[in-house]
Amino acid sequence: MPFTLGYTLVLLGTGLYARLGDPGTVHDLLADSSTDVSHLSQRPLLTLLVSALWVVGGITSPYLVVFPLVLGALERRIGGVRTAGVFLLGHVLATLLTELPVAASVAVGHLPDSSLRRLDYGVSYGLIACAAALAGLLVPRLRWALLGGIGLALAAGSLVDFDPLTEWGHGLALLIGIVCWPYVRRNARWRPSSKGSAAAGGGFAHSERAPGNT
Repeated sequence: MPFTLGYTLVLLGTGLYARLGDPGTVHDLLADSSTDVSHLSQRPLLTLLVSALWVVGGITSPYLVVFPLVLGALERRIGGVRTAGVFLLGHVLATLLTELPVAASVAVGHLPDSSLRRLDYGVSYGLIACAAALAGLLVPRLRWALLGGIGLALAAGSLVDFDPLTEWGHGLALLIGIVCWPYVRRNARWRPSSKGSAAAGGGFAHSERAPGNT
């Protein structure tokens, strides 16, 4: 699972630097990586890329535990290229669908100009989209259990640190992952059992159709 392993190592590296590096430099790097309206309007592609090189909370973040488990399971079934595609779709679309309304609200005077420069970075949107996409490959019982677990985790997180815009983005990422179900099922090495029983271990049913990707 080269994509998952390589990406996880990058996140571990940036997480360690966020924990051990000079606080001022770390703050400046995170601010420059923020997917706020100001940065997206100036350098959209670079901003979307570098914002996904960090995890909120650094090396102690639970994302660093969940990330390789979710992306590794998805990559095993649809390949690294398609897993990267699902991740980027969730990351990019959820970011744009949360920040564009902010830009419009500032333009009409409903929000202050300071809203254009809010701190927003991390892998959560892409991770949630991949987790939701993975649920589409599970048998029904496990599928709804996973989706319910994601919902509970998001609800618990909002109780600890509530940010309306981030919560909206998380919900959008979840929906994006669900929309990807036909795509991941079509290209999966294992497909969910139509009878809701685990046929090939781990809640997956075997398919003879190879996805043809690395």
